[in-house]
Amino acid sequence: MGNMTTGLIEHLSGFVSKKRLDTFEKVLQYRTRYITVVCENIYQGHNASAVLRTCDCFGIQDIHVVESGNSFEVNTEVALGASKWLNLYRYGDTGGNPLKVFSALRERGYRIVAASPHQKGVTLDNFDLARKPAAIVFGTEKEGLSPSALDNADEFVTIDMYGFTESFNVSVSAGIILHNLRQRLNTSNISWQLDKESMMSIKLNWLRQSVKRSDLIEKEFVIRHYPERNKSVKKG
Repeated sequence: MGNMTTGLIEHLSGFVSKKRLDTFEKVLQYRTRYITVVCENIYQGHNASAVLRTCDCFGIQDIHVVESGNSFEVNTEVALGASKWLNLYRYGDTGGNPLKVFSALRERGYRIVAASPHQKGVTLDNFDLARKPAAIVFGTEKEGLSPSALDNADEFVTIDMYGFTESFNVSVSAGIILHNLRQRLNTSNISWQLDKESMMSIKLNWLRQSVKRSDLIEKEFVIRHYPERNKSVKKG
């Protein structure tokens, strides 16, 4: 992350209010990539959007979406703009197979944790959060996680239930699990905060989302201060 990024942040910051800048700084202090979320073929717009909104509320920055015949559609009335503050990665070229996503996440140091009531696993309160970063995988509204996801998960986490119904709605499951893990992160000794480079990259993207015609403003800035790079402005 070089001087150009720093310069762009300073320049675009001049186009937003101090209140918004202060909010960015406050929110960044709680953003994390220690936990990430994988959504496997969640196709109902209100559920997909509710999961995104929940992730934003609990400071989960990265969401990975496996699409299999159905698009992960965002309902703006439910999401309330949450998606523009998150890093959303779509994997539509996997044919619905989550293995490519799992492999990529493992290379980045994550363990794959399936949220499922159908497998022997640990209850949420007994989940060992400190062991290493976790990618929590949520499945479809009716079928839950695919056999491929279940067969290739490293661990399973379940939510205690006391009624007749077999499982929670996927957005409710995400809310319960992420709330529990977020609260535990806050009181732990885990190094869950973003590094400086990640904070700068995310802040730059948030500024781009907040400033009207930021692409033109950015282009003019690069031409003026970095003429050798004006043909390939880096987009965070």
